[in-house]
Amino acid sequence: MRADVAIVGAGMAGASLAAELAPHAAVLLLEAEDRPGYHATGRSAAFWSETYGGPFVQPLTTASGAFLRERGFLGHRQGLHLADAAGRAALDAMEAEFGGAVELRRLGRSEIESLVPGLRPECDDGLLEPSCADIDVSGLHAFYLAAARRAGARLETRAPLAGASRHGGRWTIETPAGLFEADLLVDAAGAWADEVARASGVGALGIRPYRRTLVQLRVSPPAPAGMPLVVDALGRFYFKPEAGGRLWLSPHDETACEPCDAAPDELDVATAIDRLERTVDWRVEHVERRWAGLRSFVPDRRPVYGFDPAEPGFFWFAGQGGFGIQTAPAAARLAAALILARDPEIDPAPYRPGRLSAKV
Repeated sequence: MRADVAIVGAGMAGASLAAELAPHAAVLLLEAEDRPGYHATGRSAAFWSETYGGPFVQPLTTASGAFLRERGFLGHRQGLHLADAAGRAALDAMEAEFGGAVELRRLGRSEIESLVPGLRPECDDGLLEPSCADIDVSGLHAFYLAAARRAGARLETRAPLAGASRHGGRWTIETPAGLFEADLLVDAAGAWADEVARASGVGALGIRPYRRTLVQLRVSPPAPAGMPLVVDALGRFYFKPEAGGRLWLSPHDETACEPCDAAPDELDVATAIDRLERTVDWRVEHVERRWAGLRSFVPDRRPVYGFDPAEPGFFWFAGQGGFGIQTAPAAARLAAALILARDPEIDPAPYRPGRLSAKV
């Protein structure tokens, strides 16, 4: 098959970009797994938070909000950034960093306890983020795949990139599913982004995967359905209620690893439960499920969107950490504008790969 654009990776990043490009170009989506979204997309904690990822990510998240709300992909949740005495300075810093761009409201102990019953006495300071929401990850991913397909994009599964070479301005792409050709090669391969670059003769950027653990618990008393997402100000945990009184909990771990089918470590599961029990007086009755996903970052932790400075036929759409889902609409529009030589709605300069001068 000959395409204008071949996108490697059909998770949220690749699917959203394919949906934006397919009305304007012949698009090929190459997915290594049996089905798209098996890795990071399918293992998300499923929340949308304007503060998550820091000030360089916030404009992408905020710009994605209207699209997600209008199409019903966001559900009311709110977020609570919780602190004890040790975390109070972190809340002060967050207020200073985001106060002008994101609505945040300082809460005292009585207000916090009304939102999260059973809190230990030392948890007495908090910031409420009213815009924080649940996000329908599978619905959004399916929406983008369907939109790309309707516009003519072709999806090939079980097609990991084995190698790619560029001659005469055109890529020849080798996969177990066959040979493909494209004018532009887009790297949306998540944790495998650097591997895809190397296999294409392009210098890697130092994108490193990190494991993040999640557990689904039954607790007593049951987690209140209307409780906000609770995030520790010092990054030691987050938790949120799920259907049937269940709780989703993470120790907010980041363990460097190789690109892989991530599995949870029992120590991380135990750490998560210990941190929860130090925060609330609920009893953990049963661990129903545990899983892990990969979050991938370059050293400065900003996403990477743009043409490779040394290989203009190679476009980076990677390094999106754990915020690639909540920023998908705006990020895909930004990347599509760059590829189609249009004016982007968000300044692309902070995300260009050229800022990462020391390649590895």
